Amino acid sequence: MAAVVVAAGLTTGCLAEEPRPAVGIGTPKTATPAPALDPAEVQSAWWSWASGSPSGRNPVEDATGEHCAEGQPSDRWFLAGTFGGSATRRCTVPPGRALIAPLVNRMGESAAECDSCMRSAQGALTIDGRPWPTLRWNATPITVTATAGNPVTGDEGTFGGHACGLWSWSPPLPPARTGWSSAATARAFRYR
Repeated sequence: MAAVVVAAGLTTGCLAEEPRPAVGIGTPKTATPAPALDPAEVQSAWWSWASGSPSGRNPVEDATGEHCAEGQPSDRWFLAGTFGGSATRRCTVPPGRALIAPLVNRMGESAAECDSCMRSAQGALTIDGRPWPTLRWNATPITVTATAGNPVTGDEGTFGGHACGLWSWSPPLPPARTGWSSAATARAFRYR
């Protein structure tokens, strides 16, 4: 059974500061998502995955990719962002899994929080050095199920909110070493 090894650098979050110009980051390309790629379903699933592991083995706080397989769904493979700054992670993706990841994203109680974030959101993604389309998802109602002690929401339980962001999706990649690299900014949040 062959697998895809992905080296990824991604980010999540929008800050409340005034936006500053992004350096070296262009306007995101848009693409029509695959028919089954529903923004509410994907974002609910991703945020539940990201908040589904406690601190110490959570993929979002993982600096190396050691915990990238933690809680992965069986039909796709999520890549984690960071809480700010950069991360280079290495993970082995089972064959046949589509990759889904935010370049920058936000979850909040109201659509207004997302609207503020998305006004300045920009990002670009490359896979093996080739530009890859991004999807701009504005405020979307979501439901998140979180585990106790997780560093993403801090709380355990199921709750509603709104999510938004710049996302990317890739069909299953051939077995190989693949580089997935993103650069994104939103409300003074910059990642490269």
